[in-house]
Amino acid sequence: QLQLVESGGGLVQPGGSLRLSCTAFEPTLRYYAVGWFRRAPGKEREGVSCVRNSDATGLDNDAYADSVKGRFTVSRDNALNTVYLQMNSLKPEDTGVYYCASAPYCGTNWAGRLYDSWGQGTQVTVSS
Repeated sequence: QLQLVESGGGLVQPGGSLRLSCTAFEPTLRYYAVGWFRRAPGKEREGVSCVRNSDATGLDNDAYADSVKGRFTVSRDNALNTVYLQMNSLKPEDTGVYYCASAPYCGTNWAGRLYDSWGQGTQVTVSS
């Protein structure tokens, strides 16, 4: 299992941007797909995005929840063992604790599949 740490959360006004980071202590994050999830107060955890395993090009695809398509972009820097979630045009409904988690691949059921390791979460608050 990986040890994952999220960072980059904070308070931002509607329409603003944040970039979340998910860093692994192990130098093997590139061999995993990484999902981003969020839990809003009083709501179930939901999938936000998934970035494919670096070795799965052509075999797997990055994925986004409909609610964030066109606003959020997922990427990775394998040299830094880090995955990023760039969040633009933020809305109050994007507020929540954001988590990253690792899995062998994203797949079509990326939001509902079992993930192996989870970070501790980082708070994102979108409010004026």
